[in-house]
Amino acid sequence: MSTPMFSKMQINGYQVINVNNGPWTVCTKEDRLGSFGSRQEALAYAVSLPANPSRVQASGRKQ
Repeated sequence: MSTPMFSKMQINGYQVINVNNGPWTVCTKEDRLGSFGSRQEALAYAVSLPANPSRVQASGRKQ
């Protein structure tokens, strides 16, 4: 029995996830926004989206 491989990172308030070398997925807590064949494509997509204010942590300043 093998252990699943899981990679996850957060960019602009969006999560970029990969499980068992499958497609890279860009999502929020509520929605899956897209699946991509490479990590670079998924990161480029996440960076091109507007910041997700519900997930971006405040830096102590009022916005």
